[in-house]
Amino acid sequence: MALPLLLGQLLALMGHGGAFYLEVRELEEKCFIQEIPDGTVVIGNYRTELYDPAMEKYQPSPQWINLFVFVKDPENKNLLARQYGPQGSFTFTSQSPGEHQICLHLESIRFALFYDGKLAIHLDMQLGEHTNDYAEFAAKDKLTQLHLRVQQLVEQVELIQKEQEYQRWREERFRQTSESTNQRVLWWSILQTFILVATGVWQMQHLKSFFKAKKLV
Repeated sequence: MALPLLLGQLLALMGHGGAFYLEVRELEEKCFIQEIPDGTVVIGNYRTELYDPAMEKYQPSPQWINLFVFVKDPENKNLLARQYGPQGSFTFTSQSPGEHQICLHLESIRFALFYDGKLAIHLDMQLGEHTNDYAEFAAKDKLTQLHLRVQQLVEQVELIQKEQEYQRWREERFRQTSESTNQRVLWWSILQTFILVATGVWQMQHLKSFFKAKKLV
């Protein structure tokens, strides 16, 4: 019973990104962190809205508003830096496991600020298996439901393996951090002990010299 439960939890973890709602102003940058295993395809579907003071609500953004997307991997290398329209999607593939920084900002291609500059971004992040359009695969390759299901299961197993490798990588990194911290604590304790012993020896020598001087007097 433990193995199916573990597989179910891993399947629940993999393939999911998250839905985000961000309120920004023109040129204001919003960033968030997403933990992604290596070799994982990520698709971000988005749409932007512009606040209309007259209507007192957000309306679909006009075509002269652009979204800029910047993605950096855990090693601070750029994976994506590109300009998009007011609605669409962006895609990138992770090259290393860990925390990826995703930053978004909107700006107008016109020179004047639009309205009062308030915008909203609706973003849906899809990772792994959820980036695949199985209906399109079935139509293109003329797959039966059985073949399509087998392909889904194979990809799910691959995602589970990636997630397991990612968790092992995290455990190894945590172990290295713990060992490094413990080693530093050990050396600091040794240094403190040495300082205390040296201080005690110095005090003893000082007191010994003091009493000798008193005796001579």
